[in-house]
Amino acid sequence: MPSLNPFRLKPSLVARIWGRTNLAPWYTDRPVEKIGESWLTGEQCTVEGGPFAGQTLRELSAAYPEELLGESKALGEFPLLLKLLFPDDKLSVQVHPNDEQAAKRNSQGKTECWYVLDAEPGATVALGFKDPKVAVEQVREAIKQERLEDLLHFEPVSVGDLVYVDANTVHAIGPGVTLLEVQQTSDITYRLYDYGRPRELHLEEGLAVMKAATAAGKRAPVQKNGFTRLVEERYFSVDRVELAAGAMLDVAAPGKPQCLVLLSGEATLTSEGGDTLELTPASAVVIPAATKQAVLKAGSDCVVVRAIV
Repeated sequence: MPSLNPFRLKPSLVARIWGRTNLAPWYTDRPVEKIGESWLTGEQCTVEGGPFAGQTLRELSAAYPEELLGESKALGEFPLLLKLLFPDDKLSVQVHPNDEQAAKRNSQGKTECWYVLDAEPGATVALGFKDPKVAVEQVREAIKQERLEDLLHFEPVSVGDLVYVDANTVHAIGPGVTLLEVQQTSDITYRLYDYGRPRELHLEEGLAVMKAATAAGKRAPVQKNGFTRLVEERYFSVDRVELAAGAMLDVAAPGKPQCLVLLSGEATLTSEGGDTLELTPASAVVIPAATKQAVLKAGSDCVVVRAIV
């Protein structure tokens, strides 16, 4: 079998009722449907180019568990799901279970974070409640009376903010933002409130897993040697790497799979043996856990986001 070097994945666009038909500047083609999400490391995403072209991330995880997943191989799947979110309307008010709760559905929990790529003036996200001691019955009654938003805490966001959303946090995303989401690989979502749209709600499941007070909120960036750490929590770290044209940085993290997403400029990644891979905007390059050297080089001034298990 060929050796598993870093590879680039083709994004998988997902239609959502709250999405957009104009995804510029991230994607130039205008879709017919409203696109809410671009899955960058979904298990259905396929490899672009190289010896594994056309294979899915799920297939590679099964064929190369040690090389690709490393310390995460016990999960049996790639541990991080990266997405671009394109809301043109309010998402539902929702909550995700933690690992222990999700295990009942043979899944991981869903802790996530949002890196704000674009934000209109006054843009906000909902994170938890104004009153950290709000009771479940108060929430249930507010949903019944269609005034749940009155209980929620709304956090203003701007470009460059990193918002951490741990499992059990009641949350919502509004229009006027574009987000890069990094999360555990799980799609368990319990909708508590959906503004009257004809979609299934999961009231009892959601109320059972929500917590009135959590660790959700903005994280202050920390300068490291050659990059900025945006968040470092139990399931992932997320960094912003800014390189001037011609600059290089070894981003390898042996034992841990990671992902790179080019936000602007031009960059390549060279691994051991001299194989070089071009990064393309708004798509993910996956660096397998077994990779011992991965040198990121800027072809022009560039910004890259890195997510590490």
